[in-house]
Amino acid sequence: MKNNIKVYRAMHDLTQESLAEKVGVTRQTIHAIEKGKYDPSLELAFKLARLFGARIEDIFIYEGCEAENSEIKG
Repeated sequence: MKNNIKVYRAMHDLTQESLAEKVGVTRQTIHAIEKGKYDPSLELAFKLARLFGARIEDIFIYEGCEAENSEIKG
């Protein structure tokens, strides 16, 4: 799953460490999410969205949506 965590982090002037502290995870977890190596739990996704004042869909991009939408249309 792709995400815009790094962009939102920069917009809010947060380091990986400070973001991790705010949502109750480790810096390594934030790093793994940003690199697409780890998909967060739904609870963590909501925490991040609330912190940034954004929708989950604005932060996380589900790549399967494009394939599913083309199957529905076609």
